[in-house]
Amino acid sequence: MAKIGLATTWLDGCSGCHMSLLDLDEGLIALADKVEILYGPLVDYKTFPDHADVTLVEGAVSSEADKKNILHIRARSGVLVSFGDCAVTANVPGMRNRYPVEAILRRGYVENADLPLLKEDEAETQTCETTFQEVPRLCRIARPVHEFVHVDVFLPGCPPPPEAIFYLLSELLAGRIPDMRGRTRFGA
Repeated sequence: MAKIGLATTWLDGCSGCHMSLLDLDEGLIALADKVEILYGPLVDYKTFPDHADVTLVEGAVSSEADKKNILHIRARSGVLVSFGDCAVTANVPGMRNRYPVEAILRRGYVENADLPLLKEDEAETQTCETTFQEVPRLCRIARPVHEFVHVDVFLPGCPPPPEAIFYLLSELLAGRIPDMRGRTRFGA
């Protein structure tokens, strides 16, 4: 039996969904001879493959880089799974949506920054433009993955429980699109 190519990635998320994937424990062993991991934060591959049979996408689309990445990933994925509440609804990253991007950047990179090497007057006069040149350009609002690309399966949860992830992967391995209703819920 040929292995399916599995890719995982995260956009604006905390990696909790990937930790839940690792919590499959012995379930990972059961999947090992059926799945080839092609890409993800758990392996050392640097570029997304030309094709993945299944891709699990964790996190919301919150930056221009996220937007570019999800379009690239969708074009190279057979089945795309919104993996966790951030990918499904924008969840925690979406909490910033009521604030202007400039205010978010200023709070995160200026007001909360430890600038011990700068004199006090230099820190106060440092502009957002120079401070934020290394930060990916944020979108005005964080949005769920399905607002940018077609999603084949939604797997809610913060993070999804390992049992639901195992069911999802088992069904996909059997060639079925899983019905995830009743297997998980938002925020759990």
